[in-house]
Amino acid sequence: MNLNSVFIIKGGSAMLNTRSSSLFRGRTRLIAATTAGAALLTAAAGCSTASEKSATSTAGATGTTGSSTKIAVVAAEDFWGSIAKQLGGDHVTETSVITNPDTDPHAYEPTAADGRAVASAQYVINNGVGYDAWTETFIASNPSPSRTVLTVGDLLGLKDGDNPHQWYSHDSVYKVIDQITADYKKLDPADAAYFDAQKQNFETTTLAKYNQLEADIKAKYAGTPIGASESIVSPLADSTGLKMLTPYSFLKAISEGTDVSAADKTTIDQQISGKQIKVYVYNSQNSTPDIATQVEAAKKAGIPVATVTETLTPAGTPFQDWQSAQLQSLESALAQATGK
Repeated sequence: MNLNSVFIIKGGSAMLNTRSSSLFRGRTRLIAATTAGAALLTAAAGCSTASEKSATSTAGATGTTGSSTKIAVVAAEDFWGSIAKQLGGDHVTETSVITNPDTDPHAYEPTAADGRAVASAQYVINNGVGYDAWTETFIASNPSPSRTVLTVGDLLGLKDGDNPHQWYSHDSVYKVIDQITADYKKLDPADAAYFDAQKQNFETTTLAKYNQLEADIKAKYAGTPIGASESIVSPLADSTGLKMLTPYSFLKAISEGTDVSAADKTTIDQQISGKQIKVYVYNSQNSTPDIATQVEAAKKAGIPVATVTETLTPAGTPFQDWQSAQLQSLESALAQATGK
């Protein structure tokens, strides 16, 4: 196996932690990689779904160069991993560390196998902004001059305390696509034309439905007031032009697992009981007693509830299919609430 092989560990075992005031989201307990260091792993690439295969074969047909190079890549989370896999096509083998929809990525407990995967990868994608700090520990523990690291938060100019959920931001997703493609071309210059073709196909064909749904929601429902369970919904609201009424201090506290204020809870209760919001958007991978109460109150008040998740759901679903399904659900909730 050459040094250009890409490793992404799919479905690595994880222990679930429920969030409490003692566990701050975005600050996972750091578990150092054990003795294996930079030993190479042999990992089979996961089977592609139909749409991922389409994204690979369509662009690949226009950009194939004949090179046998495969880049070495590990993605901490499957939403970035899915994009990286489709952009890399035949010239990457890919797997993501966090793939279980029942796992809260903020509280993920990394394994020794995760550390070995990072150590042996040529290209590592992590979210940053405190979301997956364990990757930084693994990278620092196994430095390699041949490894390229893409930290999404750094790419976007974010700092600790900013919203880490940028895979729900249309603009941020496209910036990540640009950077991954540029990095692939640097790592494998002989296949630069192939990667350009992959990128063009992914943006114009693979993401067509995702792009259209966001544009449709913005055109029809911009300014519609919504409520949400946590800050994961904020970039989505910004991208679609929806008006977030839930206090950001509440959204951030739920996201980070810290205590929420009584004032914020009172404000949200009034927004729901007074039907000041048209739709309530709920992250099903992060539920607390306060959130469960809000969801039930919204339903009783006749306010439609739309659901989003933190990671690909079902597991292995391509990024574009996952996002499109959620956007369709949101669009249906908005139509029900507004009659438009």
